[in-house]
Amino acid sequence: MRIGFVGAGRMGRPMVERLVRAGHDVRAVGRSTEARAALAETGAHPVESVTAAARAADALVVCVFTDDQVREVCLDGPLLRELPPDAVLIVHTTGSPATVADIAAAAPAGIGVVDAPVSGGPHSIAAGDLTVFLGGAEDAVVRARAVVRAYADPILHVGPLGAGQRVKLVNNALFAAQIGLVADAIRLGGQLEVDEATLLAALPHASSSGRAVIGVAAKGAVEAFRAAVGEFLRKDVAVARALVTELGGELGILDAAIDAGVPADRR
Repeated sequence: MRIGFVGAGRMGRPMVERLVRAGHDVRAVGRSTEARAALAETGAHPVESVTAAARAADALVVCVFTDDQVREVCLDGPLLRELPPDAVLIVHTTGSPATVADIAAAAPAGIGVVDAPVSGGPHSIAAGDLTVFLGGAEDAVVRARAVVRAYADPILHVGPLGAGQRVKLVNNALFAAQIGLVADAIRLGGQLEVDEATLLAALPHASSSGRAVIGVAAKGAVEAFRAAVGEFLRKDVAVARALVTELGGELGILDAAIDAGVPADRR
C-alpha cells in the first residue's frame, strides 16, 4: 500500500519503520532537512508537506500530539482534498471524539475516517504489540487494519466513529487513577517504615500488581514515572474531564485518585 504519514516523532517514527519493513511505500512528512534525513534512514520517502504525503495515498496516518494539531493538519489545510476518494484517514492522536466527527463531516465522499488511539509506547510499536482502539464504519476499519497491523496487536474495533477515543479516554483516566493509588500505597509504606525501593521490588510480584505498579517499579520511583508519562496523561485527562462535563456525567472516585496520580500542571 502507499501510505502517507504525518507526525513521525517519538511514536510515529517506529510506526514508519514497521510499515516500511512490512513492505509498504511510506511517504512521511519531515519539516526540516535533519528530519527528512532521519526518515530516509528508515526506508521511507521523506516529503516536505502534508499535501505530498496525501497525494495518491491508499491510507494516511496522523500521529501528532494534540487535538489542535489534528485539526490543523486535517481541517485547516488541503489534506482532505488531496486524498484519493477511496483512501482511509487514520487518526492515532488521543483527543475529543468531536474532532474525528468534524473531519468525517468535512471529508469528500468515499474517504473513510477512523479514530485509532493507542495504548503502549515506542517499545510496544517496535515489538509489534501496540494496542489500538478503532472507531469507525466496518469498511473503513477493514482498510485501517491493513495498515496498523504492521505494528499493532491487538487491534480492537470498539464501535462507530469516536468510540476509539471514548475507550482510550476511559483507559487513561483509570491509568492515571491507578498511579494515584500507587503513590498513596508508597506513602502508606513510609508510615509503616517500609521504603519505596523495597515496596517497588515486591509489589510487581503480588496480587496488587498491574501496569501502573510495574511501570513505576521500572522507573524506580513514583516521581520518576510521573515525569515520564505526566505530559501525555495530563493532556488526555483534561479531554476526558471536559467530555464528561459536556455530557453531564462524573468521574466519581476516579477524580481524586487522578489528582493524586497525575496532578494538573499549575505552571
